[in-house]
Amino acid sequence: MSKRNSQAAKSAARERIRAQQEAERKREKRKRAAIVGVSIVGVIAIAGGVGYAVMQANKPSKPGKWEKAADAKVVAPANTSGKNGTTLTLGKSSTKNTVHLYEDPRCPGCAAMEQSIGSAVDKGMKDGDYKLSFTIGTFLDNNLGGEGSKNALSALGAALNVSPDAFLEFKTALYSAKFHPQESTDTFADDDELLKVADTVDSLKDNKKFESAVKKGTYDAWAVKMSDSFQDAEGVQSTPTIKVNGKVIETPKTPDAWKAALKTAGVTK
Repeated sequence: MSKRNSQAAKSAARERIRAQQEAERKREKRKRAAIVGVSIVGVIAIAGGVGYAVMQANKPSKPGKWEKAADAKVVAPANTSGKNGTTLTLGKSSTKNTVHLYEDPRCPGCAAMEQSIGSAVDKGMKDGDYKLSFTIGTFLDNNLGGEGSKNALSALGAALNVSPDAFLEFKTALYSAKFHPQESTDTFADDDELLKVADTVDSLKDNKKFESAVKKGTYDAWAVKMSDSFQDAEGVQSTPTIKVNGKVIETPKTPDAWKAALKTAGVTK
């Protein structure tokens, strides 16, 4: 074989090997894509199944209850003001500063905030550093299915009707590590569960008027209106949100960080 023919043969062999390697790479690429595709479909199916299971588990126990409440006459709790009693402000009216909290009873971030700085926030109001306002939403019921946020809000209205302190203590208990459920679990839809939490608050324990208001849904219509006011709140995209004198601040994680945030916002005695 001539040198020229030998080089041509080697070149052809190299080309065949290159073509085989390229074909193998394409087969592997298609195989990986197929595996990934199947995996994605599986994950989507699992996620969809979990989502469906959560929605099924959180079906309202009394269908139509909250639709009826939306059209019912509003009974506003004591210690509220404004249209439908949706203005909820505690503290000395003469205090110039206002801290405004926007929360949802099922919100895990709200529970974390309450557990970390809740007592410091309440103390500042009681010390006269600022008035403390609340706007409470129930959007997680819509997002996850269920009625726990609305039911807990109605019960908070019943506690507020007893006293501002009862409201604050009950809210603290609902958000506590002991009682606050996972976001996807509609525990607060159960009146008995709410009453069990309320039994840890002295002014609510064995309080028949409070218990009756929870079980009868006395403040259900108020809860719906309060939730509507949350939806209309300017600059509030999520919970928890804190405004100090009308300006949104980053949620502090510790009592010291809360004090620093107030100082930065110009809130001083």
